[in-house]
Amino acid sequence: MSPLVELQGIAKGFGEGEARVQALSDITLSVAAGEVVGLRGPSGSGKSTLLNLVACILEPDEGVLRLADETVWQGRWAKADLRALRRRAIGFIFQFHNLLPFLDATDNVALAMTLNDVPLAKARDRARALLDYLQIGKRAGAMPAKLSGGEAQRVAIARALANQPHIILADEPTAALDSERAQVVMDLLRRVAREQAAAVLVVTHDDKIFSRFDRLVSLRDGRIEGEMRPG
Repeated sequence: MSPLVELQGIAKGFGEGEARVQALSDITLSVAAGEVVGLRGPSGSGKSTLLNLVACILEPDEGVLRLADETVWQGRWAKADLRALRRRAIGFIFQFHNLLPFLDATDNVALAMTLNDVPLAKARDRARALLDYLQIGKRAGAMPAKLSGGEAQRVAIARALANQPHIILADEPTAALDSERAQVVMDLLRRVAREQAAAVLVVTHDDKIFSRFDRLVSLRDGRIEGEMRPG
C-alpha cells in the first residue's frame, strides 16, 4: 500500500531567541492507505503539533511533507489554496465532537459538503448514507443535545468522511468515551481505513485502544522514540 501521509525530517519550533521551544525535531513518518496509526506520548511530546502539521494548519520549519502523492511543503507551501486541500483531502475528528447545536445529525454532516459546493439535497442524501454506513442512521434527525457521547462521535466521523478524504486525522477521539464505545469508534475507523483505502492517524492517551492500531508510534520531547505493532 502506498503512503498517503509522508513526513521526512520535519521540524517545528515556536518563539524566538532564548524563548524558542522546539516542538518537533527530525520527524520521519509515513501512513499507508488502509492503515490506522496511533501517536502516543506525554503531554508536550509534540503529538498535537504533528497532527496540525499534517492538517496543514501549522507550517513546518524544515523537512518535506507529502499528502496523497503530492508535495505540500518543501521549504515553502507548494499548494496555493490550503483550505481547498483540507476540504478535499483531509477529514478531521475532534476529541469533543464540535457538532453545531442548531443542526440535526444529517445537516451537521451535510454542511461539510455544501462548503465544497455540493447541492444541499445531494449533500443530505450522502449524509444519510454515511450515517447508515456508521450504523447510526436511525438518529439522522436527532439534534446533538439528544445524542449520546458515542452517537455524537459517530456523527463526527461521518462529517469527517463527508468529502471522501484520503486522510483521516483524529485528536483523542475516544477520550470522552467508556471502554465499550471507544472500541466501537476504533472498529469504525479501522473499517473506514480498509474499505475506503484511507490513511488514519490518531493522537491518543487511551491505553484501552492501543491494541486496535496497526502501528503505535511513541513521541517524547518532540522526537519519535519508537514504534510497535500491537497486533
